[in-house]
Amino acid sequence: MTATVTGATVWNQDGIDSDLVVRLHHSVGEALTAAHVAHEEAGRGRLSPSDERALARKLVADDLRHLAENAYAEGHAPLDEATEAMVTAAVLDRIHGLARLQPLLDDPQIRDIHISGAQRVWLNLRDGTKVRGPAVADSDDDLIELIATAARRIGRSERRWDHAQPELNLQLPNGDRLHALMAVSGRPTVTIRRHDFDIHRVSQLVDGGVCDELLANFLSAAVRARANIIVAGGTGTGKTTTLRCLINEIPATERLITIEDSLEIGLERFEELHPDHETLEAREANTEGVGSFSLAELVRSALRMDPQRVIVGEVRGAEVLPMLLAMSQGNDGSMCSIHADSSKGVFGRLAMYAAMTPERLIPDVTNLLVANAVDLIVHLGWVSGERRVTSVREVAGTVEGGQVVSNELWKPGGTGSGIPAAPPTSDFAAQLEDHGFDAGAHAAAHGWWR
Repeated sequence: MTATVTGATVWNQDGIDSDLVVRLHHSVGEALTAAHVAHEEAGRGRLSPSDERALARKLVADDLRHLAENAYAEGHAPLDEATEAMVTAAVLDRIHGLARLQPLLDDPQIRDIHISGAQRVWLNLRDGTKVRGPAVADSDDDLIELIATAARRIGRSERRWDHAQPELNLQLPNGDRLHALMAVSGRPTVTIRRHDFDIHRVSQLVDGGVCDELLANFLSAAVRARANIIVAGGTGTGKTTTLRCLINEIPATERLITIEDSLEIGLERFEELHPDHETLEAREANTEGVGSFSLAELVRSALRMDPQRVIVGEVRGAEVLPMLLAMSQGNDGSMCSIHADSSKGVFGRLAMYAAMTPERLIPDVTNLLVANAVDLIVHLGWVSGERRVTSVREVAGTVEGGQVVSNELWKPGGTGSGIPAAPPTSDFAAQLEDHGFDAGAHAAAHGWWR
């Protein structure tokens, strides 16, 4: 099938004019963005998904009608009805989804998507294997246009992705996180981290082999006992998933505030578990260079919102200080995640971030703050291609020789998975027992609890 528009005939693998689809996608996307802005300026918020879809279909139909009128005026045959239907479907798929990327986002077996140019695509699957993926666009320019249009439409505010703003962080409608670079990389680069929101309870970590039932009960009791917890690990080890599972052990009566660079925890998906919650997301500066709101500023704002627990999705900068202060000044049971290669390595990482804050804390001061703020560190790693809890460390609440005193309760065993290593302090053990942990079962299984 051919498609002729103003005298030009173009083929693509679907039998429709790919350039026409790109042009319509761009013009309709711009019109939708303008409609969202006008709706918000009128005080009515963004268009609902159903209203957006209806408007997009009307805009495509209007553009196709104008094309037909131009074709008749220039003596060319317009698109036939079947071709118009195919073009409409392709444009709407690009608008409401991400065109050829969408099937990858819909595949539950895919964990991460790495794109370097339109044709070089690699997929990390949930079983640990890595495979080559299909091309996601006809050209690099087409890929840039696809992601840039999505950036303008998706999210809480319009975002740019162009030579003036070459980096993009974006939460997709399904909750996945997209990061993209252009101009500063050899080819446009897109990385998509998939999130499995079906995994949201500690019991599911047991089912997935992340930890055993004994450790799961320990962690659940620690959450109910309002321990301040840091979830640590490398990239892709399941920190956010584990953090989400721990959060969902918190009683529904508590007021929670989550703070993230890009929304990933997905607390809004569990309204029945946390009816009283707020989700805060950092914001970059607009095109005029104003309006930015950092994680550190969000944490400080959250403390004025009467939270019972504060959760920071990932600490990696100046937000470390207000987060530690929140943990040590009455917001017991708060949590965060952090990149670290071991549970003990978390202390050095926190000291490094604190030294980078405007206050430029020295390690001795940071360690005093950590000793008084943090109760438990849960470290995750890869063991034989599977995510596992490798270490759990209790912070004893004191500093000796300038170093935080800690107690590794679970340590990496022969396979790398965490195994019981030492009992917790008596006070912490009593708190855990008060909140449902079966110390007797633990003692019978391992012989060291008492």
